[in-house]
Amino acid sequence: MESAQDYYAMRAALEWQVELGANEALSEAPVNRFELVEKVKAKPAVAAAAPQVQNVHVEALKVDAVAVARAAAEAAQDLAQLRVKLEGFEHCELKRGARNLVFGDGAADARVMIIGEAPDREGDREGKPFVGQANALLGKMLGAIGLSLEESVYATTVMPWRLLNQSGPSPEEVSMMRPFMARHVALAKPDLVILMGNISCDAALGQRGITRLRGTWAEAYGVPAMPMFPPETLLRQPHLKREAWADLLEIKARLT
Repeated sequence: MESAQDYYAMRAALEWQVELGANEALSEAPVNRFELVEKVKAKPAVAAAAPQVQNVHVEALKVDAVAVARAAAEAAQDLAQLRVKLEGFEHCELKRGARNLVFGDGAADARVMIIGEAPDREGDREGKPFVGQANALLGKMLGAIGLSLEESVYATTVMPWRLLNQSGPSPEEVSMMRPFMARHVALAKPDLVILMGNISCDAALGQRGITRLRGTWAEAYGVPAMPMFPPETLLRQPHLKREAWADLLEIKARLT
């Protein structure tokens, strides 16, 4: 009987130790579990004395890039100031991958303003909207109706920085540039604008589909606008030059 009583006594003692928090035995030396319990009870008091830190979730402020662009553009009183404002605009990721800002080329007081889509690699390197073969073809097109990029046409692009991929700018990036483009036209004061390409039509008309839009006069930025194929497209698809020639004749007739 004594052995049975010792067994149940030791088992009860062991279960009591487990309830106090003992979960393993590492040493033969006795451990005062009551002292440990007292230390555990004392911890909340120490924590209570410490300053309480609230778990506050602070949402990062989102910058309205379009509003920033609008304010910057409206503050420009001439083309030189507009260029400075555009150079200081930091909310378009395209700027970080570009060498140069492409602002404008040609005669700033011209009656005709060409609005292209975006500079390519060469345009980014030279800081001009049209360069290389595209510029050469554009020169021939304009010359055919008595215009010259150097003397009677002013050219720019919707996106002032080179695109990072072939899919084109995002809708957000186009929206950022709309206020700058609108101010650009207002300060240049052309009699008409030529919208070369889908990005230009998107920024000015809120529409894409240059094949459908070309050849029909519209109004953009408060002046007559003619959508046209850009010279880069005509270089890749020469059969479209007939349509481009018809558009050029429309422009010539509007200027006379």
